Amino acid sequence: MALSRLVGRLLGVRPHTVDPGGGGAPRVPHPVAAVVVGGGVAGMSAAVVLAERGVRVTVLEAAKSLGGRLGAWPERLADGTQQVEHGFHAFFRQYYNWRAILRRIDPALGFLRPVPGYPILSARWPTEEFGDLPAAPPLNLLALLARSPSLRLADLRRMDRDAALPLLTYHPVRTYADLDARTADELLDSLRLPDRARAMLFEVFSHSFFNHEAEMSAAELVAQFHFYLLGNGEGLAFDAPDEDYATAIWAPLTRHVERHGGRVLTGTPAAALHRTDGGWRVVGGDGAAYDAPYVVLAVDPPALAALVDASPGLAAHAPRLVARMPAFGTPGPPYAVARYWFDGDVRPDRAVFSGVSRQSTLDSVTLYHRLEREPRRWAERTGGSVVELHAYACEPGVPAAELAERMRAELAALWPEVAGLRVRELRARVEARAPAFTPGSHAARPGVRTDAAGLLLAGDGITAGIPSALMERAAATGIIAANHILRAEGGAAEPVRSVRPRGLLAKRR
Repeated sequence: MALSRLVGRLLGVRPHTVDPGGGGAPRVPHPVAAVVVGGGVAGMSAAVVLAERGVRVTVLEAAKSLGGRLGAWPERLADGTQQVEHGFHAFFRQYYNWRAILRRIDPALGFLRPVPGYPILSARWPTEEFGDLPAAPPLNLLALLARSPSLRLADLRRMDRDAALPLLTYHPVRTYADLDARTADELLDSLRLPDRARAMLFEVFSHSFFNHEAEMSAAELVAQFHFYLLGNGEGLAFDAPDEDYATAIWAPLTRHVERHGGRVLTGTPAAALHRTDGGWRVVGGDGAAYDAPYVVLAVDPPALAALVDASPGLAAHAPRLVARMPAFGTPGPPYAVARYWFDGDVRPDRAVFSGVSRQSTLDSVTLYHRLEREPRRWAERTGGSVVELHAYACEPGVPAAELAERMRAELAALWPEVAGLRVRELRARVEARAPAFTPGSHAARPGVRTDAAGLLLAGDGITAGIPSALMERAAATGIIAANHILRAEGGAAEPVRSVRPRGLLAKRR
């Protein structure tokens, strides 16, 4: 591991400072206000930075709980109440900006615990383990090729090496110019990989971004392959909270913002946005008005498109933003989450988290009773287990309960003992809120700055200008939005870091 990091650092595989921050007063030198619409990772990241610098920030969250797709809320069960979450999320160690926000509530990040292993399950092939690779490239890639039974030396000889070159030459401009019009499916076809390698190494990976490879930009697949495997020195290992997200993250972050003079209002949807002489007015669902010179819209694509559509006056001030919304506001495919409380447990050697390959619905399995404190106590008290099943990109129009049962049956094909477990409780839901990364969409994807003064965007579907994805892209865009406000008002900006900005072989092209 030490050798891997040393080699990686020599190749420039280390955290890169994109914005050193600073450049102004520790606190804004005069009163200024901002409204942040959306209380997920992006919105709360913006709010934390703004509140710390003295901006009077108000967060408006439509749901009763914070977090968006990282949300958690109480569910009443037959034997008590438990927090239920919106699906498992891996806190990868190259999430530099998101972890910087989390250090506000725990400088040592003691609430994050390593998740041992990263196995990929398949009914067709033996399980493969990806969590114990060397931390940094190129040794992690070499180890993957040497260890993986999915890809043998003879397969590498048959592989189209020219087609594979984009995976090693990620460039924030050229990659999208060259590949954004193609699908990830077409790129994978061109590699001439064995079916097993394609399924175990790439398809599981692409599904993790809530998109089908047949409907996902090849450029986006290359960008995420770089971000997660070839551009960082942290490896594929990841952590997860030992408490539910509401307890571990959202309650402490709310207290942090409030201690710095901010407000966090849940159950408060934004109904419309209007331009005023002093900046912007956000009208809440109850008719209340929130005025500020700056607004950060940190909501998912469908909600952003709906808010823009409900604000017809925006067309005069942000015509480019308005024009982009019909395409941007169409989300990726639906995703399903089913949490089962069983009357017994799975085998003790089963991994806490497992990816799943080539099942028709099931994409991942999480054993929450081996992960978080509250489910663990429930399992110890009852002798049961708490198992969450996740479909990242599932068939549309299917009820949540049916998808849940499909996933349970698919898991039983992989872990036979599941068939003998009796269901005590089930909570299942289907939503479609994740951004779509369709071919050709990058050029029209909005960035943090809009064409209207004082109106900014943040979220994991917003272009960040740095390699990033999921929670890290949300946090990074939230911080970048806050920095635009702070610099305009004379306040010091927050540092922004990134993985290596280009691929290992990008300069040789």
